[in-house]
Amino acid sequence: MTRISYPTQLLMLFAGWWLFWAYKPWHFSDWVLENILTVAFVALLFFTRKVFPLSNVSYTALFAFLCFHTVGAHYTYADVPYEKWFGAVGVSVQDMFGFERNHFDRLVHYLFGFLFAYPMRELFMRVAGTRGAWSYYLPVELVMAVSMLYELIEWGASLVVGGELGMAYLGTQGDVWDAHKDMGLATLGACLGMLVVAGINVRCQRDFADEFLSSLRVKIRTPLGEHKLREYNEGRKGPGGASE
Repeated sequence: MTRISYPTQLLMLFAGWWLFWAYKPWHFSDWVLENILTVAFVALLFFTRKVFPLSNVSYTALFAFLCFHTVGAHYTYADVPYEKWFGAVGVSVQDMFGFERNHFDRLVHYLFGFLFAYPMRELFMRVAGTRGAWSYYLPVELVMAVSMLYELIEWGASLVVGGELGMAYLGTQGDVWDAHKDMGLATLGACLGMLVVAGINVRCQRDFADEFLSSLRVKIRTPLGEHKLREYNEGRKGPGGASE
C-alpha cells in the first residue's frame, strides 16, 4: 500500500476545508477576489513540490495560515462572527479586550507574519545560502515587503472593482490607519516567529553564537561601486593600459 506523504495529507485536508467554506459564501464576488491569490499560491506549492520541497514544519505553518484565511474569505474579514462563536460559551471577546471593530483581519495579518517567517527563512537559507543573523533578519524584511505589496494589491483591486465590493475587499472598517496596522502586526508576528526559531537554535545548535557573529563580519573588505567598475575597466585592457 502506497504511503501518502505528509504534505499530500495536508493538501487533502486543506482541499476539504476549502470546499466546506466555499459553500454559499456571504459575498460571492469578494470570496472570488480573496481566493485568487490562495489558489495561485497552493498551485505554486503543488507544482514545486518535487524541485523544491519544503520541510513539514513550513508546510504545516502555511496550511494553518491558509485555513484562517479561508474562513475570512467565506464571511469577508469584517464580518467573521467570532463574537457569536465565543458567545455560545458565554465569552465576549469584544468586551474582554475593549474592541470596537471586528479584529479577525488583524489576527490573520499577525498570523501571516508569524507563520510565513519560517518558510521564508527556509527559502533564504536553501536558495541564497543565508546564515547567522541574516537568516533571522531577512525573513522579517520579506514579510514586511510582501505585506506592503498585498496592501497595494488590495488598494488597486478596490479601485478597479469599486463600490461596496471594493470596500468589502479592502476591509478598512473606517480606520484610516488600517493598512499601517496590518503591516505592523505582520511585522510583529514575523519578529516573534524568528525569536522562537532563534530560541530553539540557541538550545540545539552548538555553534549558534559563532555562526551568528561570523555572519556580521565583513567578508569583502574592498569597496564595490566605482571600485568594482574600475576593476572591470582595467580587466579589459592589456599590458601598458591598451585595450585588448
